[in-house]
Amino acid sequence: MTSINNINKFYPPLYFPIEEIQIEGKIVLIANVPECNQVCRHKGRIIDRNNDSDIDITDNFELVRQLYIRKGGSYFVNTVTDFTLDDLQPYLFERVRIMTRNRSLSHPWINMNDEEILRASGLIMKDSVKQKEGLTLAAILLFGKDTTIVSALPHHKTDAIVRIENTNRYDDRDVIITNLLESYDRMVAFCQKHLSNPFILEGAQSISARDKILREVCANSLVHRNYASGFVSQLVIEKERMLLINPSISYISGKLSLFSFSPFSKNPQISKGFREIGLADELGSGMRNTCKYTELYSGGEPSFIEESGMFRTEIPLSNVSLLKTGPERSFSLIPSNFKGHDEGHDVIMEHVSGLQQKILAFCSSPKTKKEIVEYLGYKNPRTFSALYIKPLLNKELLRLLFPDKPKSKYQRYVSVDSNLSVNPPLVGSHEGYQGDVEEVKHEKVENTPQVTDDFKVSSPQVETDSAESPPPKSIRKNPSLPLKL
Repeated sequence: MTSINNINKFYPPLYFPIEEIQIEGKIVLIANVPECNQVCRHKGRIIDRNNDSDIDITDNFELVRQLYIRKGGSYFVNTVTDFTLDDLQPYLFERVRIMTRNRSLSHPWINMNDEEILRASGLIMKDSVKQKEGLTLAAILLFGKDTTIVSALPHHKTDAIVRIENTNRYDDRDVIITNLLESYDRMVAFCQKHLSNPFILEGAQSISARDKILREVCANSLVHRNYASGFVSQLVIEKERMLLINPSISYISGKLSLFSFSPFSKNPQISKGFREIGLADELGSGMRNTCKYTELYSGGEPSFIEESGMFRTEIPLSNVSLLKTGPERSFSLIPSNFKGHDEGHDVIMEHVSGLQQKILAFCSSPKTKKEIVEYLGYKNPRTFSALYIKPLLNKELLRLLFPDKPKSKYQRYVSVDSNLSVNPPLVGSHEGYQGDVEEVKHEKVENTPQVTDDFKVSSPQVETDSAESPPPKSIRKNPSLPLKL
C-alpha cells in the first residue's frame, strides 16, 4: 500500500481497499483494482496491456494518443471544427428528410431546416476551450463535401476489394472516399455486384438474406469505426469469406460472443444519425441479425474479433454465394443425345450466369472488350475476360467478329444469335472497321473483272493512255452472250 501511494512509483496515486478472507484456514488478501479513467504511469513509464503481455508505449506517440482517447470521456468525432454550413452537401439533408419520412410521417426532422437537423443530432457543439460553437467532425463525416472530408480527415477511406481469381492482387476494386451515407451505398452496391442473392424463405415470406447481412455489417463498419486512426478500413470478398476490417477503440480483446457481449457506443452522434434514417437499430442488434441471416445465407456462423485496435467481421460464404463471380463451370454442357440446336442451346443458357446474359444482350451489335467492361462497371479487363468472355466464346454463345485475327486492335465481340453474318467479309462491307482493311494485303486486280450472277462483267476503272484501248479480257460463263462494260 505504501508503494501504491508513492508518486515516484505510481502516478497518479491509486487507492483501493484490501479485503481479507480465510480459505481452508489460510488468509487471502484480495485487492480489487478498479478501472481508472486516467492514464497512469509506473516509474514514469506508460504501460499498456495487450492480450497477455504488458508493452511500454511511452515513446510511441500514436499509441499514447490512442490510450488517452480510450480513457477520455469525450469522443474524437465530437471535436469542434471551423467549417460552416457552406462546406456541407445540401442534397444530403433532403435525402435524410425523405428517409425519415419513409419511416414515420410524424418524424420531427421532416419540417426542420438544415441547421436544426444538425442541432437535433448533436452535430453542432460548443468547444469547451475556445467557448465557440461549430460543426463537429461527425457532421463533416455525415454531410460534408468530399473536399471538406479530405481536408478534415485525409486518412478517411474504405478499400473494397474482390479477390477470387487473382489472389495476388484483385479482381475488382473500389476506393471509397466520401461521406458516410454515400460510403454505405457504395459498399452495399459493391457487395451486391459480386455476391449472389439466392431465394430464401423466412417463414412464409421471401427475403434477401444477403441484403440484410450487408445492411448490418456495412453500417456497423461506418458507425463504430475509430476515425482518429490512420489505418485504412477494408472490405474484402474472397472465395470462402467476406471480411471487414476497420480501426476500433478496443475495450475488450478477443472473439466476441453473442451471449456475453456487452455493446458499447463508440460514436453516439453518428449512431443516432444512422438510426433516425433507418440504417441502424439499437446497440447489439447488428450481431444478432448478422448471425441469424448468415446461417440462412451460407449455413455458416460469422465471427467478430476485437484486438490490437482493430475490429474484424468475418462472414463465411458458400459456393452459391459466389455464383456471380465465376465459379468453375464445365463447358461440356450439351448432353450427348440432345435432339437439335434448340435443345442444346437451351441447355447451355440454363448454365449461363445473369451477368453473362447481360453480355450477350449488350453484344447484339459488335462491341469492343473495353465497351463491355465499362458497360458492366468492371475495372480489370484481363480478369473480366478470363471470367466471363472466354467461357462464352468456348460455349459458342459469343464469337469474334474477325476470327482470323483474334488479337487485332479492331476486334469486336458479337452474340451468335445476332443477325450479323457468321463470317463477315474483311474488306469494304463493315463500316467503322476500316483499320482491318489496311492490315489485309490484296493481290493486284488490274485488268481482272469480276463475274456477276446475271453474267454481267464489271471491271475496275483503269487509267489508260488511249481512249481506244481494247477492253480487258474477261472470264465469262457463257461466251456467246454480249460483253457489257
